[in-house]
Amino acid sequence: MDFLWLVPAFPLAGFLVLAFFGRGLRGRSGGVVGSAAAGLSMAAAIAVSIAFAASGSSGYTLTLWSWFSSGGLASSFAFRLDALSVAMILVVTVVGFLIHLFSIEHMAGEEGYPRFFAYMNLFVSSMLILVLADNLVLLYLGWEGVGLCSYLLIGFWYRDPANGLAARKAFIVTRVGDVSLLVGIFLVAQSLGSFGIQESAQRALASWPVGSPTAIWAAALILGGALGKSAQLPLQTWLPDAMAGPSPVSALIHAATMVTAGVYLVARTHVIFSLAPPVLLAVGVIGAATLVVAGASAVVQTDIKRVLAYSTMSQIGYMFLALGVGAWTGAIFHLVTHAFFKSLLFLAAGVIINALHHEHDIRRMGGLSKRMPFVFWVFLIGAFGLTALPPVSSGFASKDGILAAVWESGDYWLWIAGLVGVFLTSLYTFRLLFLVFGDRARDGRARDGRARDGLDAAGHGEEGPLPTHAGMAVPLAILAVLCLFGGLLDFPSFLGGVPFLSAFLGGALPFSAAGGASGTEALLSAISLAVTLAGIPFGRMLARRSAEALRAGRSEPGFGAFLKKGWLFDSAYAFLFQRPFEWIARINRRDIVDRASEGFGAANLSLSLVLRRSQTGRIRLYVAALALGAALIVAAAVFL
Repeated sequence: MDFLWLVPAFPLAGFLVLAFFGRGLRGRSGGVVGSAAAGLSMAAAIAVSIAFAASGSSGYTLTLWSWFSSGGLASSFAFRLDALSVAMILVVTVVGFLIHLFSIEHMAGEEGYPRFFAYMNLFVSSMLILVLADNLVLLYLGWEGVGLCSYLLIGFWYRDPANGLAARKAFIVTRVGDVSLLVGIFLVAQSLGSFGIQESAQRALASWPVGSPTAIWAAALILGGALGKSAQLPLQTWLPDAMAGPSPVSALIHAATMVTAGVYLVARTHVIFSLAPPVLLAVGVIGAATLVVAGASAVVQTDIKRVLAYSTMSQIGYMFLALGVGAWTGAIFHLVTHAFFKSLLFLAAGVIINALHHEHDIRRMGGLSKRMPFVFWVFLIGAFGLTALPPVSSGFASKDGILAAVWESGDYWLWIAGLVGVFLTSLYTFRLLFLVFGDRARDGRARDGRARDGLDAAGHGEEGPLPTHAGMAVPLAILAVLCLFGGLLDFPSFLGGVPFLSAFLGGALPFSAAGGASGTEALLSAISLAVTLAGIPFGRMLARRSAEALRAGRSEPGFGAFLKKGWLFDSAYAFLFQRPFEWIARINRRDIVDRASEGFGAANLSLSLVLRRSQTGRIRLYVAALALGAALIVAAAVFL
């Protein structure tokens, strides 16, 4: 475990190599270097995880060097390995490596190919620093690192101004949460006298009673940071626009890792949240609200990646819901399974988009189950994981576990919200499936004018098989296997499963295996399954209506347009913040600071004009002036 530092060091080294020597690499060499760095990081993570499990230790700290010490506060560059960080580094490195591998072919031929892998390597390294950090200062370093990489990768195709705007929006909105987190770190350090995460937790238990105002403020500020990174209400508006980046970016940063950083942060600081019950309740309420709001918006989206983006917001809402009722290990379990099925869906969507010449509108697709059978099957596995349908075990085990934990908590309104989210998830997922892979002749798209002209649904020529490159197929297949069997890590006890992951995470988090009575757990799971199945025919109906609306040239009805625009949060923020700021900037263009500086400049100019008159070029006047000055100095010295 002494080699723990190699886990973030390998991708950091890959970034440095690509950053300084990337321009000299030809062909796919940049992708190979970046993927090799990610692969070595994965191998190191697996090795240290096995060593940690074999040691039987509850935690291991590796201090590399002392960072700073001032006024009684000190911080080291130190990594902490415990059950929670083990789970996180395995998710980050395994999924990260598969996405790097996929990107070698997917991004081939793109301008800035080595630059893409440099950014991806830097992101992986920053994310690993974040989850391994032993103290809040180092955690914040990784936190800002992933924010920077998100900005760089969303705006990767920077020649399109819309992409740059999306990158700036993500950076600014998440910055609001980052400032909240920074203030929270200062408050914890000032109140408890330590930046160390473990030491702060121990001091908080000893110093803060439950419901302490300081604990509430600290938890609320930390929650603000989590909401920004994890795109939860009210800081969720950046994530749909972040789909401007390449599909591998969406899979890695905006589905599997960075957006779950907020979940990790709350889980890591669970002691502080446990001492602040009102804030913990707010975590659950915000998660429930987000999963419903985002799920409803996903139902009416027409861009395949925006459907998945709103789905990500909704699924992270489930994780916050679990955290809010104290199901700490349940939230991390869903984080793990979500990384599998959502990264699979994003990567498969990237294959579809490229095969259809960058078509994003799902209404113009269709019939792809026959043209892209492999992609259809892996996408179906990911969709079953997302909707928690067996035999795919991942979403079925983790989402039902969260709903069971919410029911056991007695917060029945939150459970109902979770159940509404189940129905919405089924609705938008099967609408997506029927539109993208369904038979176009049945939903009317084959009667579109495009089809009459001999074009396919996307308008790109006659139909035919669309091959999937082996370099992209292998990562998709591995992720599909992880989706199928990932739920066995914490399979429901009423089906004979063993809560392996929850027991393992119990070394770092309070044990929270869902359930109670097995009969109750089975009944709740049956209700969830019935709600999911009920959404399938409605999803088929919405798919048909969407195709017919496209054919008829009809726009979205009023409420549909409202949902499609994300409940008008962007418009509200523009009205409340952006426009007033622009108005103040316009009327204050020549503010008092500018006037003062301009006044000094005008005074200097006037003085220079006066002094310029003394430069006559007459030497006798200069000598007379020097004599007069000398006389005045002597007189002052004598008489004063």
